[in-house]
Amino acid sequence: MKLTVLGCSGTFPSAESGCSAYLVEHEGFHLLLDAGNGAVGALQRHIGLFDLDAVLLSHLHADHCVDLVAYSYARRYHPEPQPRLLVHGPRCTAERLSQVFDKPPPDGLHDVYDFRTTSPGRTSIGPFEITLTPTAHPVECYAIRVAAGGRSFTYSADTGPCADVADAAAGSDVFLCEATWLDDSPRAPNLHLTATEAGEHAARADVGRLALIHTTSYLDQDAYVEQAAKAYAGPIDRAHPGLTYDFG
Repeated sequence: MKLTVLGCSGTFPSAESGCSAYLVEHEGFHLLLDAGNGAVGALQRHIGLFDLDAVLLSHLHADHCVDLVAYSYARRYHPEPQPRLLVHGPRCTAERLSQVFDKPPPDGLHDVYDFRTTSPGRTSIGPFEITLTPTAHPVECYAIRVAAGGRSFTYSADTGPCADVADAAAGSDVFLCEATWLDDSPRAPNLHLTATEAGEHAARADVGRLALIHTTSYLDQDAYVEQAAKAYAGPIDRAHPGLTYDFG
């Protein structure tokens, strides 16, 4: 199993990174976790434009799904007809994406995407065993644990402090954990994690490695790892596009 960060900026793109998008590969199967702003461009640096086999959306905030609108143009109008792509997402994913258009497409994007509705618990997508756990976020949102070949990683998606998310990540080789804020950042409560809270969640989960994602570009980037390390003693990465984990 191989995991590649395509974009990991929180809420809006930074100068270096688009928003949330993570490519997972195993046994020739290509799965995209989230499709935030910039995902389609970054995807093409690693695989072909139409090499995806499935998409799994954690939730329907724009910075995690909006590039499926741009991608629909590529798939719909390419001179070589493309088959419908599997898109697993929360309830009303098709309706949410269709709202982005000036006039919603008459087919509701169902001619381009084969929408499947997600729910908490275990499922399979291609060679991957997937576990979805609700997070502490204002909309339906799932942390995603992915396992294949005896290895696993967990993607927190967006969450405020949430013991269930830490427990879902328990024993993961890598924990991609959101760290939107620093300790002294003005913020709404229980919407996103700080770097310190990400470290606390990683320590509770006893993961092999912590990767800080969904960071905010106008904050002190060096402080993210420093603050997470106050709570988590293992190795920590501040994620960036192109960062790859090869699980062997």
